[in-house]
Amino acid sequence: MGKKGKKEVEPPPKDVFDPLLIESKTAATVVLMLSSPEEEILAKACDALYKFASKGDENKVTLLGLGAVERLYKLISHEDLTVRRNAVVVLGIMSSNHDVKKLLKELDVTSSLISLLAPEEDIVIHEFATLCLAHMAVEYTTKERIFEQGGLEPLIRLLDSPDPDVKKNSVECIYFLVQDFQSRAAARALNIIPPLLQLLESEYPVIQLLALKTLEVISKDSETRAILGENQGLDCLLKILETNEFSDLHGEALAVLGNCLEDVHALQMIQQIGGLKKLLSFVGVSTVPDVQKNAAKAIAKAAYDSENRKILHEEKAEECLIKLLETDNDGVKVAASQAISAMCENSASKRACGLQGIPQLVQLVSSENGEVKEAAVTALANLTAASPSNARAVAEAEGIVPLVNALNAQRDGAVACAAAVLTNLAVQEPLRLNIQGHAIMSALAEPLCSTNSQVQSKAALAVAAFACDADARAELRTAGGLKALVELLHSRSEEVRRNACWAVMVCASDEPTAVELCNLGALDVLEEINQSTGRKSNFSEAALEKLLDNNLSRKYSQMGFLSSSNTIADGFYDCGKIKPGVKFLSLEELSMQELSDRRATIFINAKAQDDFSLAEGEIAQDSSPEQTVLSPVSRKSSKDKARKEKGKKEEEKSKEVIQIAPKVQEETDLENSCWLPPPDFILLDYIKDVSKTILPLPTTWKQVVALAQFVADKMGGPIERDKLDDFSWELHISEIEFELKCNVVPIGRVQKGTFYHRALLFKVLADRIGIGCSLVRGEYGRAWNEVKLVDESPQGGAGLLLPPQEYLVDLMFEPGSLMKQGSVQADLYKYI
Repeated sequence: MGKKGKKEVEPPPKDVFDPLLIESKTAATVVLMLSSPEEEILAKACDALYKFASKGDENKVTLLGLGAVERLYKLISHEDLTVRRNAVVVLGIMSSNHDVKKLLKELDVTSSLISLLAPEEDIVIHEFATLCLAHMAVEYTTKERIFEQGGLEPLIRLLDSPDPDVKKNSVECIYFLVQDFQSRAAARALNIIPPLLQLLESEYPVIQLLALKTLEVISKDSETRAILGENQGLDCLLKILETNEFSDLHGEALAVLGNCLEDVHALQMIQQIGGLKKLLSFVGVSTVPDVQKNAAKAIAKAAYDSENRKILHEEKAEECLIKLLETDNDGVKVAASQAISAMCENSASKRACGLQGIPQLVQLVSSENGEVKEAAVTALANLTAASPSNARAVAEAEGIVPLVNALNAQRDGAVACAAAVLTNLAVQEPLRLNIQGHAIMSALAEPLCSTNSQVQSKAALAVAAFACDADARAELRTAGGLKALVELLHSRSEEVRRNACWAVMVCASDEPTAVELCNLGALDVLEEINQSTGRKSNFSEAALEKLLDNNLSRKYSQMGFLSSSNTIADGFYDCGKIKPGVKFLSLEELSMQELSDRRATIFINAKAQDDFSLAEGEIAQDSSPEQTVLSPVSRKSSKDKARKEKGKKEEEKSKEVIQIAPKVQEETDLENSCWLPPPDFILLDYIKDVSKTILPLPTTWKQVVALAQFVADKMGGPIERDKLDDFSWELHISEIEFELKCNVVPIGRVQKGTFYHRALLFKVLADRIGIGCSLVRGEYGRAWNEVKLVDESPQGGAGLLLPPQEYLVDLMFEPGSLMKQGSVQADLYKYI
């Protein structure tokens, strides 16, 4: 046997690549390595990229630009565990960047990430997959996608993970998901409460905090609160509050407890175990603003239920809230004020808060913090509603001035509630007068112009409360508030329209305000509203009626009717029936028009003005037409002129008086002049005559008959029916107009009058001597008066009271004849 030779080494196969160690200096090279088919290279590349991305946000952006995210996304589904795990780790770190999250959303990675939450996956994969989902769940559409793809169930399951990072990431992601009510319902169905309560015992504060935040969100639903109570959740929350070591969790625990307190059953349970008393005492001694704030919020939530308010009042929760008003933290003051507002729904709580809390709240009204101001004013609005004692307490605490100032606050809620408080105070006349002394109407002018419907509504209501005083109405006119009030009548809000109508109704209590409201279009708007079945209301009807009742000239022109309660005063004029859409002109505007052949305007003015006081006695006897020429006059100039005439001889007085108006017009300084309707001294004489001769008559019936005969006698006497067309009253009126060079004619100048002249004069004189009668306009120049009279008792029925009957008064054919309403004679009188 020959010697054994040395074994030769076989050369490596030609198709095998020798191992190569690469040292890369750039991230781009490593990103390229993510496309390698070798698991070891992929794993090492991912590990290197993890270290690079962990150094800062700029590195994450660099990797994003190099296309690393797309490659990593493909690797998270790799069959090799190490590659899959390392790729998820890099994505989890990079997902904190906004641009990376945006790209991950576009790539729709949520489904792949959710699949990595399976129980058999590595715990590191769980950690960084949940981290990536938590970062992405901040965005609404991604949150919705996670829910739709079934991500909630595995996340809840991972709350029991042994790894604290997995718990933290999972509960954080769940917190974002349950912001949506569908996710809350699904979480409740998946029995999320027990694992969340278990997290409260974690040794890591961040996990406890996230668990409490999640509980606070899901406990907004009553079904979840019930499950929380069944799982001793209330006990867990109270234990946290009782533990000083958990002071950093007290605020969130109170927030959860606040939701639970909305349920009467939960509140009763807490009260039974002494938890409510502990809670209130705990809040009283705490100096942590978040704790105080959340405690006040908890009480506020509970106080929205009437039964809860009773329980809270029994535990003297009001004292706790009032004490919180004295803190230095604005957030606490806001929460305490809101809680007081809620507690005020209970009458006993309202009294308790009013006794001690009103002075502190009044001080907060002047706060520079708008939110504090709004909360304090809101509380005062609730405290003073239907509570005269609290209203007086606000005034005694010197709250009127800051409340008036609050009408110019920046926050709409503060303005609306300030107006509401002042309205509540105005119920008491001394307080109303006090407030009016602080220019309340001027202050309300701006809120009336607000675009906020709540502000508009409350401001209009305040105007209605204060406009019962003539000075207040004048102040509102001066401040321009009437224009804004009329604009509110156009509002689409029913409440705003209703309160605006109410305010218009109150403001229209005097003629100057009513006239201005009409000029601003209030009448047209109200008529339009009352023609609408959807917008018409009792308030709009009352406003229209009141507006017209204090603008009788326009009422008679538009409606053709004046009731017995509508007393015609000096300044009234009848310009005939106005057509829809035609502007209603003032007496001054009518008097300035050129003479025309249209219907004359008949005006009433029996006021003996100072301008003509000197010659009053002589003019009463003078029927000369020039004495009542309409002209712009100056009081001062006319008095001077009157004094100059004092030395004239008796026979010259009448002539001089006739020319008073023209001479005054020439001498008047235009800057100091103002238009005044001249007095009608003939009408003044009529009033004196009927007061002396007719007023003393024993019965109203005799007064009506005598007055009818008086009117007919002054306007041409009785007329035979068949000769009515021959009664040339038109020519007579035209002659007066020509003499006066004006279409406006004083009624005293009318010596030949037809139906509507006589009916107007009868109404004017009847109003002056207290005879109740109406004035009705018919067609074709007809007009008549209606009176209600009691017939004489029949024989044998002495003392029997009969109901009054309505009669028409004949002023034309048989003056003094009374025709029963509805009779043939009455109809013949009314219609041609």
